Amino acid sequence: MTYRIRVRLAAGALASVALATGAMAQDWEPGGPINIIVPWGAGGSTDQVTRVTAPIIAEALGVNVVIVNQPGASGSIGTQEVLNAPRDGMTWTANAIKNNATYSVSGLIDDTSIDDWHIYLSVANAPMVSVPANSEFEDFGALLEAFRERGEDITVATAGVTSSGGTAISSLATAGDFDFRMITYDGGAPAATATAAGEAMVTTQLAVEQIELARGGRLRPLAILSDQPLVVEGMDPVPAITDWLDMPLAPDYFGIFIPRGVPDEVIETMDYVWENHVATSDALRDYAEGFGAVLAPSWGELARERSIPIAIADACGKASRGEAVIDPIELGFDCDTMTEVSAQ
Repeated sequence: MTYRIRVRLAAGALASVALATGAMAQDWEPGGPINIIVPWGAGGSTDQVTRVTAPIIAEALGVNVVIVNQPGASGSIGTQEVLNAPRDGMTWTANAIKNNATYSVSGLIDDTSIDDWHIYLSVANAPMVSVPANSEFEDFGALLEAFRERGEDITVATAGVTSSGGTAISSLATAGDFDFRMITYDGGAPAATATAAGEAMVTTQLAVEQIELARGGRLRPLAILSDQPLVVEGMDPVPAITDWLDMPLAPDYFGIFIPRGVPDEVIETMDYVWENHVATSDALRDYAEGFGAVLAPSWGELARERSIPIAIADACGKASRGEAVIDPIELGFDCDTMTEVSAQ
């Protein structure tokens, strides 16, 4: 499926700002530590990349950046905490952007959308289908046949219905025409670990949450939700899901998000920091290469453009599965054309 994107510039949205000198990055000097609320458990995909980028930001700004894990309700509890915080630039969140864009669709947060956030993307991730090392399933074809024959007898570990793993198995079930039974955990890392321990038969969490377990021989990867194989040092290539199923795919972007309404100098400074420190970071590059992520730093309107296809796919997928509390069109997503439209 090809996604056609029509970009709507949010009122007051800032385009990417390339500041001319390092001194201009000091227009905003935080008066204390910055708190980044990660609305998922420690060790998961969001937590991992945030712990790589936070020290880069801290060094650039000369302040402490504190990561607070606040899991619950598929990330909506921690996200709501940030929306409720004073708009002084001192409280941010981190997540997959599709979640922040679609929490209203699933009814987890009222009256919120992608345009509540200044978006700073760092990497793109893909879900991976894996089974315990001693599983009966040697490849995805055998697992797919079992799903179709045994349905809800096959248990799938995820971080919740709106998590990357949750939406991945729902999308796979739609494309593959099968049923399943989901077991949920507080984060992607616990879901992957539980699968390796035999608590579930399958996990569909992100590759970055499974790589160490796969390298260690505790998980057997069967497919990556991409049209290209996943190649990571220390393990065999993971076949693309398109070897078995024809299904819509869109990059799942992760990053740090600052609520709109903060002072302009906060965003101008962070644009500079993202361009000149985060996007050029060897630490972020090494993380992406070592854990099976795609290095994809962007900010401002480019970040928003990149986020729209996965937001549309996620919102419309929820609607097609009967999981939507409100129609995606109310957030400006037209599922008939898979485009963005002006909000109703």
